[in-house]
Amino acid sequence: MPVVPGLLSPYDAVNGFVYFPRLLSKIRLHAAGRLHADFVNNLGKAFDDRCCQYLGVSYPDLRDWVLAHPAATDAEAHEWAQSRGRRLSVNDVEIWNGFMTKRGWRDEANEVLLRRLKENGLGADSGVDTMFDYIEVDEGRQPRRQAL
Repeated sequence: MPVVPGLLSPYDAVNGFVYFPRLLSKIRLHAAGRLHADFVNNLGKAFDDRCCQYLGVSYPDLRDWVLAHPAATDAEAHEWAQSRGRRLSVNDVEIWNGFMTKRGWRDEANEVLLRRLKENGLGADSGVDTMFDYIEVDEGRQPRRQAL
């Protein structure tokens, strides 16, 4: 994927909850016409959809709220999502983070991860063990080797 200025890492977190800031950055960048076309087909799908489902809100509702509140912070958007969906406990956040940061490592998504690594000429020495790591490397950042 191309490097998109302003597109946040999947590891970025709000209130300890990973991925949500990235989701918000994609919504905002797309509305501003700055999200590369390669990302547009997956808006509201895959990890975006999984995040919204976990929060108990629909992607269209989240997108509409974010666009209607352009000055809102990520924390305010997170609060809105929890007020519309479900309130996350410390355990809910830990479960989400553990699942998402390990996606692709020894699970059914590993096949997709291995295919993407091969397509991009990345080998075992690339430091990529998870889908989050793959996203990091694919977007020009270093993979993260430490736990959250």
